[in-house]
Amino acid sequence: MARASEREIAIGITIDPNVCVGKPVVKGTRVPISVILEQLALGASVNDVAEEYGIQTDDVLAVLRYAHEVIAAEDVRAI
Repeated sequence: MARASEREIAIGITIDPNVCVGKPVVKGTRVPISVILEQLALGASVNDVAEEYGIQTDDVLAVLRYAHEVIAAEDVRAI
């Protein structure tokens, strides 16, 4: 059951001020998406990350989709 303070900001990604200081986490866990992204950036496979953090491969892919959405919406301008 979802907590009253929990909000799903993307499929499989939630924020809650009472969990990880409000940082985005994999839904139903306390695993920050930043940790998942860091492990992938360091060369870990999707399967290895899922196994290491006790989540599903679909959860890892949800993190990648969310990261893509955030970066795609970013507006970068030269100063």
